[in-house]
This record gives sequence, C-alpha cells and structure tokens, in this order.
Amino acid sequence: MIEELLRYQEEDGKLRAVEQEIAATDERKKYMAARKFMDKAPEKLDALEAKAVELRHMFDLLTKKYEELADTLKDYENLDEMIGEQGGEIAFYRRSAAQIADSLKGLRAEINKLAAQIETASKEFKAAKKQTIAMQKQRKEYKEKYEQVKAAHKGEIDAIEANLKELAKKVPADVLAKYSAKRKEKVYPVVCVVTDKRCPQCGMELSIAEIDKLSGGNFIECDSCHRILFKKK
Repeated sequence: MIEELLRYQEEDGKLRAVEQEIAATDERKKYMAARKFMDKAPEKLDALEAKAVELRHMFDLLTKKYEELADTLKDYENLDEMIGEQGGEIAFYRRSAAQIADSLKGLRAEINKLAAQIETASKEFKAAKKQTIAMQKQRKEYKEKYEQVKAAHKGEIDAIEANLKELAKKVPADVLAKYSAKRKEKVYPVVCVVTDKRCPQCGMELSIAEIDKLSGGNFIECDSCHRILFKKK
C-alpha cells in the first residue's frame, strides 16, 4: 500500500509544482493584493465615516457651549449698571468675566483643533474612497489576467488530476483522507521515510512501539506534524 501512496505523492508533486508556478506569477500576486484590499475596504470606509460623524458631533457640542458662554459674557458688558442694581464689588464681576473669557478662549482652541481633525478625516475618507474605486477596477483587470494564466496551465493540471484520480483508487480511503487533509494545509511531502528513528520533517523522536510497527511494514502518523511515516525494508 505504501508504494501506491508514494506513487500518488509523486504525481501530486507535479501538481504542486504547477500550483507554485502559478502562485509565483505577478498576475496572481497583483490579483490577490487587490482582492485583499477590497475585502477590507468597506470596513475601513465605515470606520473613517464613523470617525467623521463623531468629530462633527463633538464639534457641534463645543460650538453650542461656546455660544452659550459668549451670551453669558455679554451680561458683563455693562458692569457699572450691574453694580448699581445688585451691589457688590466690581472686582468679583470682573473675575467672573475674566474666567468666562478664559473658558471661551479654551473652547475656541478646542473647536479649531476639531475643525482641523474634521478636515483631515474628510480628506482621508475621500482619498480612501477614490483608492477603493480605482482598486475595484484593477481587481477586475488583474482577475482576468490571472484567469488567463490558469487557463494556460489547465491542460497540464487536468492531465495530472486525471492520473491522481486513477492512482487514488489503489489507496485506502482513510489514508487518502489524511493525505488530502495535510495537502490542504500546504504540507509537502506528506509521506516520508523515517531516518534515525525520527520524523525527517519535524524531528519528532519515535517510540519503541512505533519503530516496531514500522519494522513490520506498516506506516504510522507522526504525533507532532501528522505526516505519514514509513520505514524502508
């Protein structure tokens, strides 16, 4: 059985080589980069829009507070009249007016800062939206070119897969399932010959029981990397 599995792996190695060749092309790299960008674009745009809304809300609150304080300060414009009507020391009213003026100055600084942040956020959103539209067009273009690359290898891939289908008939279904699971994880080789009582890929030392099982012509699964291990007779 191990001979059939090795033949299957050898043919599968040809498929892997073609897959790696396709994966290394600029067409695929550009397409995958564009697709990755577009996958994250909606989330990024939503975050920028939410940030702009939050900044605008804070801007409106501070502006309203500023206007309220400005109206209050107007009441201190005629201090002599206030003293005459209410009595008290003019110094108290002047201190109050000065405190309000300081508060207005601080609020104005915060409002100006927020205004600058809003402008920056607006520019970021517009730039991100423009980039998204451009990348959307590029993704379509890159996908078409990537499909052309795959089409150029289709005959070769179909032939290899046909051979694999025939070879798979001679391999037990449960063993083939384990092999396929590792291949999906891009692990290769999946089937390895044991050297020096260790897994040749991950270096896991095998137990005496495992060595005995291998000596009997059987195969085992590595406890560490889960590759299929066998021992040459």
